Amino acid sequence: MHSDHRNLDLSGKTVAIVDDDLATIRYFEILLKTTSAEASTFLNGTDFLNAVKEDPKKFDLVMMDYLIPYVNGIECVKSLRNYNSNVPVIMITAYYTRESREESILAGINEYILKPVIPEKVLSILEKYLTSKEYVY
Repeated sequence: MHSDHRNLDLSGKTVAIVDDDLATIRYFEILLKTTSAEASTFLNGTDFLNAVKEDPKKFDLVMMDYLIPYVNGIECVKSLRNYNSNVPVIMITAYYTRESREESILAGINEYILKPVIPEKVLSILEKYLTSKEYVY
């Protein structure tokens, strides 16, 4: 079953993008704009965690890089899970080892994806977690 992502409407959804690469952030922002979802961007783990502490239910989905300044992606996910155990977290990284993948899963991510990520993959994940009736959180 393959759906047409061009009509994916995520109005009212907020996605956190946590990445220190501005080009990557811009790429995800442009993709999210096509879905009408709101993007909240963070260049480091500290800023992201401060936003989570302020409003643990603010984000409907989190796109997390593995290697980010101050507080890395793994520690961000672990801390996030203390505040919100249900929000889907997608680890999107160029850094891959079996250990990093396992560590990410143990921290509580929902998906582990390697960069570069094609638009269809991102849109498919957004659809899976933000529109699926089976995925209840």
